[in-house]
Amino acid sequence: MKRIRTNLTRLSLTLGIALAANTATAEDVVIVYDASGSMWGQIDGTSKVEIAREVLGDLVQGWSEGTNLGLVAYGHRSQGDCADIETLIAPAPLDRPSFVNAVNAIMPVGKTPITAAVQHAADLLAYRDNPATVILISDGVETCNADPCALAAQLARQGVKFTAHVVGFDLEDAAQASLACIAENTGGVFVPAGNAAELQNALNQVQSVMDLQPAAPEPQPEPQPEPVAQPAVPEMTVTGPAQAITGAVFDVSWSSVINPRDFITIVPAGSDDGTRNNHLRVQDASSGTLVAPAEPGLYELRYLLEEGARTLATASIEVMAPEVGISGPGIVRAGTVVDISWSDTINPRDIVTIVPAGSIEGTREVHLRAGDGTQGRLIGPDQTGFYEIRYILEMGGRTLAMTTLEVVAADAPLDDGAGLSVPETAAPGQRITVTWTGGSDSVDQRIALARADQPDFSWVTVQKTGPEKVMELVMPQEAGTYEVRYLDISGQAVLGRSVVKVQ
Repeated sequence: MKRIRTNLTRLSLTLGIALAANTATAEDVVIVYDASGSMWGQIDGTSKVEIAREVLGDLVQGWSEGTNLGLVAYGHRSQGDCADIETLIAPAPLDRPSFVNAVNAIMPVGKTPITAAVQHAADLLAYRDNPATVILISDGVETCNADPCALAAQLARQGVKFTAHVVGFDLEDAAQASLACIAENTGGVFVPAGNAAELQNALNQVQSVMDLQPAAPEPQPEPQPEPVAQPAVPEMTVTGPAQAITGAVFDVSWSSVINPRDFITIVPAGSDDGTRNNHLRVQDASSGTLVAPAEPGLYELRYLLEEGARTLATASIEVMAPEVGISGPGIVRAGTVVDISWSDTINPRDIVTIVPAGSIEGTREVHLRAGDGTQGRLIGPDQTGFYEIRYILEMGGRTLAMTTLEVVAADAPLDDGAGLSVPETAAPGQRITVTWTGGSDSVDQRIALARADQPDFSWVTVQKTGPEKVMELVMPQEAGTYEVRYLDISGQAVLGRSVVKVQ
């Protein structure tokens, strides 16, 4: 811990001095932001991507508007793509709202091409012709078969004055060494941060250094005024609901503001003074919203001073486990639409996803945000097998509900009691014979011929079933993939479907 604090101080002083110089000379600075999939991992119950968002949001609040600041992200658009590097903001005078919005919109998904991303940032800064500073924020090592240490040394040799500072999240010693060399080879500093508090502490020190003004001639002593009594801290209260659902957004209010940078936080009951988990800055407001933790239990809302991290007010809140159900079709063909519904939305940013059966907690592949509804659509996997449809909390990545899904071959028949029998292929315009063995008690049952991509209750032609369980259909003249469907119109159910290819 002592080594980390020392490093944090070094980073603060170095960045503070460097950024003060940048402000004076309009030297360009680019932040390289790690948006690889591992950023969804947690530190002290908060995902690393959330911590990074707040760190960068706080950082730009104390940054001079005269600074030319840019933002590069990697791993934020696709999985397994070492070329997934993008300039989100080119170096330009700081626009704080735009910068914060750009950072908050980044959703980690991919790999960690650190070397290529640093090269991208250096080229963006025209490092061969101008002084250039890169700040790399990463939680992992290079995963794209490149050597960031060698690149850093090369950039330092070729550039006018190229400097890279590196902030590492929750890294093992070996990983620290692989990132520290980037800073060491360019005259920058490397700072490991094991938790959110350490990272926030580094930021606060950086902001303090940035606030320093150039030294002025020492003034002559002046008579000191009589000490003025400091006003007493006003009586403080913080208020929230008695209960909240895990992962849900809830309202919180406070009676007064001591410092706009003070915090409102929710922590486990009995936590040490200064503990901070999910939180917000009070700013000049008297109310706001927090997200309840992912684990049920008894918690406290606290008004926490920025200076000294002292708690001024508390209120108890019980976080309760929600009851959410989720349902899907049970079986689908590979690569087809999967209609999903869930009983309730806890947080609009919660995730509904399809993952291989037995995947570890927090896994997400093809997915959608719950939003404000209770139903949605996803495209099913291309590979056959057993999967799970999961409702996952945004806060903590915990699975609240799950149902199984079997993915079968793209041309496999699907049956729910109809027992359809149809030929696999037919010629354009050919008359085919369709038989079935089951059905339902519905008064309106039909055999429909539809394009494979049509909704369940849309068709090219349709006929009502009769007492005989056989029917002839004329296939379309246009080649393609079609479905014969046994429909229960009254019950709004598809009792069977089989693919027929017209060729």
